[in-house]
Amino acid sequence: MKWRVTLSFVVLCMGLLAVLYKGFGSDPHAVPFMLKGEPAPPFALRALDSGMKVSLEQFKGRPVVMNFWASWCGPCKMEHPVLEWGSREFGNQAQFLGVVFEDTEDNARQFLSQMGASFPQLVDPRSRVAVDYGVAGVPETYFIDAQGTIRGKHVGPIDPQTMADWMKDLASSAPAPAPTAKQQ
Repeated sequence: MKWRVTLSFVVLCMGLLAVLYKGFGSDPHAVPFMLKGEPAPPFALRALDSGMKVSLEQFKGRPVVMNFWASWCGPCKMEHPVLEWGSREFGNQAQFLGVVFEDTEDNARQFLSQMGASFPQLVDPRSRVAVDYGVAGVPETYFIDAQGTIRGKHVGPIDPQTMADWMKDLASSAPAPAPTAKQQ
């Protein structure tokens, strides 16, 4: 009887060790992402400030950095200055877009009046675009290359180094400029 208890304890410990071993070496923040390498879902959303329609199609041939956020989201408040910096620093290399996620327009406007809005902010009624992109929560930032392919996403507040690394990745994916008459 005693050997059965000991054997059960050993089996339990080995199972626990197997679970711990499998967990080490993997990123606990990694979220499965099925859209990597796939065409970005098209959308046409209304701009929060002007009411004009903004579509992904408008930016064809240019990388897009798209951030889903909300005024009620604490990490979004931490992240917003990095997005503002990124838009100023890399805005000539990519189009930055904000997408208001499950928030009121008044709250979003108030947030932006305090935090700044140097790039277009879009309203996603009923979160249809968020669903199309697989948004699990905010903040989430999507990186779409000039060909319209999703290169990846960042879950949680993005930091300046990660933003710079993604911008380098997007720049390396840009198509080479067409040769001029002299180069041909």
